[in-house]
Amino acid sequence: MTKLKGFTSNIVHHDRQQGFADGPIHAPIYNSVPYGYATTQELVDVFQGKAAGQAYARQSTPTTDSLQSMITQAEQAFGSLVFATGMAALSAAFLTLLKQGDHIIASQFLFGNSHSFLATLENFGIEVSLVDATDVENVKSAHQQNTRIVFVETIANPGTQVVDLAAIGDWCEQHGLVYLVDNTLTSPYLFKPKNVKASLVMNSLSKYFCGHGTVLGGAITDTGLYDWSTYPNIFEAYRQGDSKKWALTQIKKKALRDMGGSLSSDAAFQIAVGAETIALRMDRACANALALAQMLDAHEKVEKVYYPGLSCHAQHEKASQWFKHYGAILSFDVKPGYDCSALLDSIDVVINATHLGDNRTLALPMASTIFFEMGAAKRAASGISEQMIRCSIGIEDTEDLVEGFKQGLDQLTK
Repeated sequence: MTKLKGFTSNIVHHDRQQGFADGPIHAPIYNSVPYGYATTQELVDVFQGKAAGQAYARQSTPTTDSLQSMITQAEQAFGSLVFATGMAALSAAFLTLLKQGDHIIASQFLFGNSHSFLATLENFGIEVSLVDATDVENVKSAHQQNTRIVFVETIANPGTQVVDLAAIGDWCEQHGLVYLVDNTLTSPYLFKPKNVKASLVMNSLSKYFCGHGTVLGGAITDTGLYDWSTYPNIFEAYRQGDSKKWALTQIKKKALRDMGGSLSSDAAFQIAVGAETIALRMDRACANALALAQMLDAHEKVEKVYYPGLSCHAQHEKASQWFKHYGAILSFDVKPGYDCSALLDSIDVVINATHLGDNRTLALPMASTIFFEMGAAKRAASGISEQMIRCSIGIEDTEDLVEGFKQGLDQLTK
């Protein structure tokens, strides 16, 4: 088949190029847990990594392998592993590549559960420094002799801060640090972290990659840029053959085989089918988000809008430089005296739900839901106001979406 150039062309034709028997255009769902071989030696070779094949469904199936190949292709990277959820993928990377006494530098503007997980790592004797990563100098200042990983998100949830992606990548390369970038809110369609020298990429496949709010999944992708032969925490058993494979081998053996955060073949199939429309969905959702952000920014009852597509956003120029579009998440503060919940309840086109990347627009007040446990002081330190509403913008008709918010605001009373 002629080599395809386009993002969507490659995804929609990916599965049929994998060589499955009988020529299916979608990777078949392999629900077998064990896999048998004609000879014992063939099984031994698979177990020892000398031959490709399936050992046990906890580590992989032909269906999950196909999805991993699709993700790797989308990220233009070296290899990928898939997991039951995005948090399973993220925790797998940290728990398998770090040990007691190591140090992480992370953006202070993180998804709430990622922030919570880093606190859990501290209980295991792993040091964590949270910094304002919109400026690389803050990352540099946190560097220690035992620093192993720098972890950031592309667009922060819910404040939409955009970290200093390229400068951090250059600095990590200079110091031999693993640079882990959460690409969930941009997806490989809007941004490829490999272009800013990321070592590893995390995607919550539940969000924009799949897009339909019907299945959970996550992935860790190795861009192929990091020299794992220099990384001190690779177990001796995995220091064999091509060093580019060492990190993924260790993550697979320790996180999937030993910890069991495995993605099912059924879920992998749903994610792969959903991924075929990433570009179409993201083009529409991002255009909707920009139109809504512009309306909100001009409305008298809105205090502030958080969206990288607005010229007033602190990182607007960087977002314009790096991302194809500005993303489909936006947040805004209604002015003091107005009730966030009353506003959301009045907008029929919005669903009161937590999640990101759905085809439907979802929204919820931040202080009383996701960040409630954090407390007012920590919310303020993280840039989350008591009047903030976060919106995951869907693919509805733009006029319906903008008009729904406008009417809700117009009718809102103190």
